[in-house]
Amino acid sequence: MMDGTIISKVRFPSPHPHIKLYTVTYLSQGLHVKGLLAEPDGGEIYEGFLYLRGGIKNVGKVRPGRIIQFASKGFIVFAPYYRGNQGGEGDEDFAGEDRNDAFAGFKLLENHHRVKKDRIHVFGFSRGGVMALWTGISCENTASVVTWGGVSDMALTYVERVELRRMMKRVIGGTPLKYPERYEYRTPLYKAEELNVPVLIIHGERDRNVSVEHAHRLEKILKEKEKLVESWIFSEYTHYFPPAVNRKIVSDLTQWMKVQKH
Repeated sequence: MMDGTIISKVRFPSPHPHIKLYTVTYLSQGLHVKGLLAEPDGGEIYEGFLYLRGGIKNVGKVRPGRIIQFASKGFIVFAPYYRGNQGGEGDEDFAGEDRNDAFAGFKLLENHHRVKKDRIHVFGFSRGGVMALWTGISCENTASVVTWGGVSDMALTYVERVELRRMMKRVIGGTPLKYPERYEYRTPLYKAEELNVPVLIIHGERDRNVSVEHAHRLEKILKEKEKLVESWIFSEYTHYFPPAVNRKIVSDLTQWMKVQKH
């Protein structure tokens, strides 16, 4: 069976009366990986939305309310939990082989009978930013990529986040100084030439989890490569935006997605 094949689909309690949620088990490199699927009621065909979460393991879990928020804007949304999480097989490795869980999630949406095959958007938050960029590079049908508070350079994350170094050394297998190639392998900036989709960068200048330098580096290299890129940088916000602002940006970014031409 192919990557993205759904093995099982089980109803999950939905806080929205017109959007159904399902816990899905799907195939990625032969592994049974879990994710959350949101489908608006009815038989209409929708644009697809691949939601790539941040964090690792129990930090930064997929939140049903967030998935509903995007689905309510007129998308069928799929959010991989990534391998090794919530009963899935394998081990998460921080944008290494687990990026294939994102690619397989994209294929799952391509195979969905109610998704427009050429209108699948990719959204990444925090660590999900690198996953989203890699998906845009690897899945040529991608309609657009949005990275919000997104990591773009894994070596920079190691330098900035002292409290994550132990985890990164364990998962990646060493430091950027000792194994630069392992960090480059996880850093999509080195493959920016291959990113041929419109990109929207959203970032708070006061972000201490993922510094705004990640946004600047990504924007700079995409502009150098003459790619389609737009940046919304907010001087007053951190990694987390106030709820009312968050809702407004969700509305704005989904509108941005729907007018992009690839």
